[in-house]
Amino acid sequence: MLKKRIIICLDVKDGRTTKGIKFKDNKDIGDPVEMAAEYYRQGVDELVFYDIMASARGKKPILDLIASVASQVFIPFCVGGGIATLDDIRAIILAGAEKVSLNSQAVKNPELITQGARVFGNQCIVLGMDVAKDSSFPSGYGVYINGGRVKTELDAREWAQKAVQLGAGEIVLNSIDADGTKDGYEINLTRMISEAVEVPVIASGGGGKPSHLADVLTEGKADAALVASMVHSGEYTVGSIKEALAAQNIPVRL
Repeated sequence: MLKKRIIICLDVKDGRTTKGIKFKDNKDIGDPVEMAAEYYRQGVDELVFYDIMASARGKKPILDLIASVASQVFIPFCVGGGIATLDDIRAIILAGAEKVSLNSQAVKNPELITQGARVFGNQCIVLGMDVAKDSSFPSGYGVYINGGRVKTELDAREWAQKAVQLGAGEIVLNSIDADGTKDGYEINLTRMISEAVEVPVIASGGGGKPSHLADVLTEGKADAALVASMVHSGEYTVGSIKEALAAQNIPVRL
């Protein structure tokens, strides 16, 4: 049986790690390089680095900061934010990342998914999806871009399926409604997307305690759970989360 992964997300704004609730009211919580090193020591399976303002500001990723984070971790490392061209993808991989997350730019230029997968392999191209409840869509959920600030005409399930057809090898599914609330993941949303595509789905948004991860990894059929607030607060460590999951017979790397 494949092990379930615990992934920590560092949302970065102006070179500092930040955390908000439902994509708003972000507060500075530390140095991303120091935090990456600490989570690596704790045994996190993967790390995700999002420059949350790059796309909205039309800025490129901060390559020297990405390289500094990459130098501290020897696990899969994914970078998102401001990636608009093949050259951007190449530069991030050369800076030390194994994967790139395409979100707003994938919506604006879907061909970038195909180009990236063709040149670097499907395993390098992750679709980031920022999703909120919206009954006007067939799936009940719509896709947002530019850090959750701009609503698109895309249905969440249809976009996930199309992106995988284009070449995305993995999906990070961010629930805007649950983000930062620590009230639990969006189980129905996660299960729906997991059942709709053949690639791994990473649940994101709402993790507050180990039982939330257990629920989304089992009932939600997620391949991995992304956490931020619950570890950034110091309430839990990677080790304590994994031990709690293992006690429920959920296969994790201890």
